Amino acid sequence: MEDFKTQYQFLEKPLLEEILKFGILKTFQPNDILIREGQFITSFPLVLKGLIRITRNNDDGNELLLYYLKPNEVCAMSLTCCMTNLTSNIKGVAEEETEVIMLPVDLLDNWMCKYPGWKQFVMQTFQNRFRELIETIDSIAFLKLDERLIRYLTDRYKQTGTANIHETHQDLALRLNTSREVISRLLKKLENDGKIKLSRNFIDFSNLV
Repeated sequence: MEDFKTQYQFLEKPLLEEILKFGILKTFQPNDILIREGQFITSFPLVLKGLIRITRNNDDGNELLLYYLKPNEVCAMSLTCCMTNLTSNIKGVAEEETEVIMLPVDLLDNWMCKYPGWKQFVMQTFQNRFRELIETIDSIAFLKLDERLIRYLTDRYKQTGTANIHETHQDLALRLNTSREVISRLLKKLENDGKIKLSRNFIDFSNLV
């Protein structure tokens, strides 16, 4: 795990040594669940590579995308649950092969007091996530569904740098809290307009970005 020191060189050296000592390196495959709703969080992920989708899910299986976690990031919602000793109210799923360092929650308070770099990192994380949640609320409140679909695809590009996606129409319907039929119709319209290219469980949206 020594390579992570380069990624997180903005943190204090003694803190980096503690992360190496107490952290557990784990690799998750696409669709592996890292964080479950309703569970007490005993460790939280520090992302080294890959992408994690953080969502809220209802009883019908529909999900609301809150934000993505990329390398050099930690989950703000997980930190909140850790600080307040509450069960998780979000779900975290690996979008691609993802490598993280799992850190014990009982170190969090001590690091906040002991290391200014860690405190600044956590505060910046909260600020970034709050901004993204506001953007999510704005999208739901003010954008039409076709605009939300385009927003979902372009946001995905911003996070991954890849202008294609391997998802079914049903997957997208769950992400946007609508029906598969509606998503299929919107995707077909985008394809007819020359904005995307469709094949089985695959969308090329390079013309959108």
